[in-house]
Amino acid sequence: MDIKFDLNNSLYIKDPQESDLGKRILEHSIILINEIGFESFTFKKLASEIGSAEKSIYRYFDNKHLLLLFLTSWYWEWVYYLMTINMKNIDDPHKKLAVAIDNLVKATSENPMNKYINENILHRVVISEGVKAYHINEIDEENKAGLFYSYKKLVKTVADIISDVNPKFCYSTSLASNLFEMANNQIYFAEHLPRLSSIKTGRKQNDDLVIMLSLFANKILA
Repeated sequence: MDIKFDLNNSLYIKDPQESDLGKRILEHSIILINEIGFESFTFKKLASEIGSAEKSIYRYFDNKHLLLLFLTSWYWEWVYYLMTINMKNIDDPHKKLAVAIDNLVKATSENPMNKYINENILHRVVISEGVKAYHINEIDEENKAGLFYSYKKLVKTVADIISDVNPKFCYSTSLASNLFEMANNQIYFAEHLPRLSSIKTGRKQNDDLVIMLSLFANKILA
């Protein structure tokens, strides 16, 4: 049974999670954006990929920017879901923070419950293209419409844990958001601009990144 997240309905015209065509749009848009990049991605190319009319995609999304924001929001909801599950019955805030960092980096495992979402490929899309969903001129208007709620909810969850670890620390939200941005940037730099990262690509990449983020957080909060 597929996992369905309740996302802001301003992101879409028709919720793609509720129909077979919508799920195909999500599945193949993730694959196509990963293959050719967001700039080259078009609804026309996506329609050809799924064997459907281009106008059928416009019944779900007004434009490709909102589709990217939908995918990014879905991913942040997925990370939030994993954190919620894995922190259950944990009271120690230090252990909660460790779980949060681990889930942030390792939320890429494919979930057999979601046949139309490949979390591993989606993670790569978020790393390489996700920032384009909110580094835009219309950021203030879209923020007022609540389109970044999923990301802000996730950051607040970690910020609250940070405050529990050290109630005197005044920058919990900044540290939480920086942990997320740092994780994605370091993976991107390691793969494409290796002189900007101490993290090396390969089998131990995620483990090394978890160690680095944990070290930063724990040193700052000590």
